[in-house]
Amino acid sequence: MDELNEQQQQRIKKLDVLREAGVAPYGTRFEVKDRAGQLIKLHSEKTKEVLEEEKISCTFAGRIVALRRFGKAGFAVLQDGSDRLQVYLKKDHLTEQAYRVAEQLDLGDWIGVTGLLFRTKTNEFTVEVTQLTFLSKALRPLPEKWHGLTDVETRYRQRYVDLISNPEVHGIFATRSRIIAGIRAFLIERGFLEVETPMMHPIPGGAAAKPFVTHHNALGVDLYLRIAPELYLKRLIVGGFPRVFEINRNFRNEGISTIHNPEFTMLEFYMAYADYQDLIILTEELISSLAQQVLGTTVIDYQGKQITLTAPWRRWSYHQSILEVNNLDPSVLQDRDQAIAAAKQLGVAVDPKWPLFNIVNELFEETVEPSLIQPTFITDYPIEISPLARRKDSNPALTDRFELYIAGREIANAFSELNDPLDQRSRFEGQAAQRAAGDEEAHLVDEDFLRALEYGMPPTAGEGIGIDRLIMLLTNQASIRDVVLFPQLRPEKSQ
Repeated sequence: MDELNEQQQQRIKKLDVLREAGVAPYGTRFEVKDRAGQLIKLHSEKTKEVLEEEKISCTFAGRIVALRRFGKAGFAVLQDGSDRLQVYLKKDHLTEQAYRVAEQLDLGDWIGVTGLLFRTKTNEFTVEVTQLTFLSKALRPLPEKWHGLTDVETRYRQRYVDLISNPEVHGIFATRSRIIAGIRAFLIERGFLEVETPMMHPIPGGAAAKPFVTHHNALGVDLYLRIAPELYLKRLIVGGFPRVFEINRNFRNEGISTIHNPEFTMLEFYMAYADYQDLIILTEELISSLAQQVLGTTVIDYQGKQITLTAPWRRWSYHQSILEVNNLDPSVLQDRDQAIAAAKQLGVAVDPKWPLFNIVNELFEETVEPSLIQPTFITDYPIEISPLARRKDSNPALTDRFELYIAGREIANAFSELNDPLDQRSRFEGQAAQRAAGDEEAHLVDEDFLRALEYGMPPTAGEGIGIDRLIMLLTNQASIRDVVLFPQLRPEKSQ
């Protein structure tokens, strides 16, 4: 029998002892009157004399994360959320049954306590326990030296233990919640209506991505997990809602990396009677105000780089950025052979069979994107890679579109929406031809969406913001797995 199982057996024996003492090892309701964090905030600065005079009683609960016994007394540290507070367990201050319970305590157990706040001889802020309630027995011991654990995948796979052992992780996800709440409040304040759209689609659309496929037995049809809610949100604009948004979960059957998870959170919002320039201003305002609200500043540190989120941010055209970063002649953008030669010179791997726009886009992704540390709006994307965006009036080969990059990563994608149903049909058909030629991410023809456009959609601007990447930025996390509670992982190897 291994050590873990031996420890588990010892803990199971303690269950029997508790039951014999008339104590339920998996208890019922406990009335929490105080929180550890609140007690620390309100009283931890008070002197020993003040605490003795005020005789402050409290009742709170938590998990035991530290335990020291000596003679007929002992100290335990209870973790309540991300806060920890020490309690003093002395036989003379407890009932006989409560002390019997105290003798059976292990790291990881949940208890509820009532007592008085005081300071120990070493001046530690502590609760002197007068009543003890056993709430739940932990059969599996907490890992030792968790902070030194190098197998970070175990932290992601067993997030529940990560949260127990690393209280600072609580802070990341508390900040995540505050950011999402801040986004919601920002948009609602500006007249946006929050909506919910389907997560299973008959046709995958709204983005260039490979979908997950499922099957609906009753209908006898294949459905696709949502890669984006875009086409449904635009249907709502057609229906007469002038401003809508959805904080949604999307699913893309793609690789896993530090910036990609197959299930991720997106914000998408649409404004009737607006264009992409309006969204540039709105995006600056949204992200800079979030930083100020959550962090108290618009100048942040991200992985050793100082990033200024104070508006206005740089605007840089797509083609110009490629030329300037790489010191290339404009002819590279027009001649396929020259584009291939430029890619070879720059060490960018491309398929010689690719069309020109694919080669140029690979140059952008490999050479420009990593250099975009400070917030930058890349504008004027070619129509070939923007099947849902409105053509520019000044140059029909380009679109009224931007992507926002911060810290070398795409954070947002937005454009003036294509509302011409005939142009949209033509582009869908072009995408379908690319798909037939082997491009699994190319868009399919969505006849119902085309029908909706034929009823008339007003001029509209729409945007998607990657919530997970934004949270990575504002919490200074290098991996998307550190801001997703339960990231997707490879199957666990059998023991």
